[in-house]
Amino acid sequence: MVLEAPAFRRADWQVPGAPSATRPERAAEQLAELASAAEPGSRLGTKEELRAVCGVSVGTFNEALRLVQARGLVTVRAGRVGGLFASRQSPLVRLGNSVLAIDDDGMSVADAVRIRDALDPLLVEDAVRHRSAADLEAMRELLQRMRAAADAPADGIEFIHANWALHARVARISPSVMLRSFYLSLLEMIESHTLSVQSVDEHPLPEYLENRYRLHADLVSAIAAQDGPRALGLIHQHNNTATAHEPSSPGARA
Repeated sequence: MVLEAPAFRRADWQVPGAPSATRPERAAEQLAELASAAEPGSRLGTKEELRAVCGVSVGTFNEALRLVQARGLVTVRAGRVGGLFASRQSPLVRLGNSVLAIDDDGMSVADAVRIRDALDPLLVEDAVRHRSAADLEAMRELLQRMRAAADAPADGIEFIHANWALHARVARISPSVMLRSFYLSLLEMIESHTLSVQSVDEHPLPEYLENRYRLHADLVSAIAAQDGPRALGLIHQHNNTATAHEPSSPGARA
């Protein structure tokens, strides 16, 4: 279930069992609650007034402000009547927040992976058409990170994080702001739920990592060659291949 309202409160999106909020995060939640109760565009107060409300130091408040600005909840204006204002959120910002505003009663991590997989071919098509030399260099660097994680001693969780970083880099090539933003939000959610890599059958982890590395290396080569049919075939193979080792979160995979 994708919610219409932004995820103003940490409880709306925090992963169950996650570590307690830091002081900047708690202050950010206070600011978010003030923004949620205000009309869009209305003035919440000066920085000093709101810092006093939160009861934190200047450094902690500035970090909290950075967090709520990144979520698109407040804006800062200078001048005599400046201060913090409740944001008029664009549809894209609301979309990004709604992806975070999901819980176990709505869209699960497995659902997020299924949607991510459905978007992969669109992003690969864009990468084939629009990749630059800098894009290819960045993807090859991430392949090297995957290679290092796959080598002995095999590090499954580092491999998966490197793998997702590669997928994120492919996504950033797309000229579609909405497509890449939605995809990156899904990746962030999936990664936040992944704690470890666990074997689900008798296949050894090094063998699995080696096979997945080769598939991604071939995908980057196809993108470099602008071979659309091969790249699409590889991403379909990537998403349809049963994996021998999975992250501990349901449905998340490399």
